[in-house]
Amino acid sequence: MTLVTVKELTDKAYQNGYAIGAFSVASTEMINGAIQAAERTNAPIILQIAEVRLKQTPLHIIGPAMVQAAKEAAVPVAVHLDHGLSEPVIKQALDLGFTSVMFDGSMFPIEENIAKSQKISRMARQYSASFEAEIGKVGGSEDGTEDIEAQLTALHEAKLFLNQVDVDVLAVAIGNSHGFYKSTTQIRFDHLEVLQQALQYPFVLHGGSGLTEQDFHVAITQGVAKVNVATSTFHAALQKVKELEPMQDYYELHNALIDGSAENVEKHIHMFRSAGRVQYV
Repeated sequence: MTLVTVKELTDKAYQNGYAIGAFSVASTEMINGAIQAAERTNAPIILQIAEVRLKQTPLHIIGPAMVQAAKEAAVPVAVHLDHGLSEPVIKQALDLGFTSVMFDGSMFPIEENIAKSQKISRMARQYSASFEAEIGKVGGSEDGTEDIEAQLTALHEAKLFLNQVDVDVLAVAIGNSHGFYKSTTQIRFDHLEVLQQALQYPFVLHGGSGLTEQDFHVAITQGVAKVNVATSTFHAALQKVKELEPMQDYYELHNALIDGSAENVEKHIHMFRSAGRVQYV
């Protein structure tokens, strides 16, 4: 089909009552699995990788593979840098052909987040790329090393931010958390509803692993147009490998990683109601 931007996908999702799955990948096997699932379900998807994961999977290696896979896919695929933290890495992703970047300035005071986000947003526009930012703090951590204490998105800060920063999708904190939830989830859908009614903006839900289909459906009705999934795909791929033990051949491992990734991506595509939506893009 073609390589597209996140904005192209999320605008249609926001208007038509579904969400785009943004699936983190760490290898060519995971890329293949995600694309296979998207093609089987006729669904647009986002391939993404977070900056903290680049120490294991260098961007100059996996980035070109993600971009080329998107270009060759039979469905629309966007390629996104998730949780970008540094300007040089964000620029590297854009130079490699990523069609979307996120700058995560949620650890800074709102004024500093705004200033830094303005700069990255201008850079993204020079590449005709989409831009994502985060207000509030999503709990947990992207790589499982240091838990961040969640902090709900403050409505007044979100209004201030959107008035000053050119952003396509906004990641909000509503009790969601990266990684698997350590206890019963306490997603504040009431707070999400307040944010959506006031802002009327497409939102991103980080920390999609472990939420229920009903959770996703409620979130979508309240403006979530992009859902990030990482941990559950890594886990599904690992479980598929464990089923093979003892392995006799490397390509058993290779195929298990593809199949495990594809199964989890396909499951979430159906939960996000994005299966069969290619005609909307």
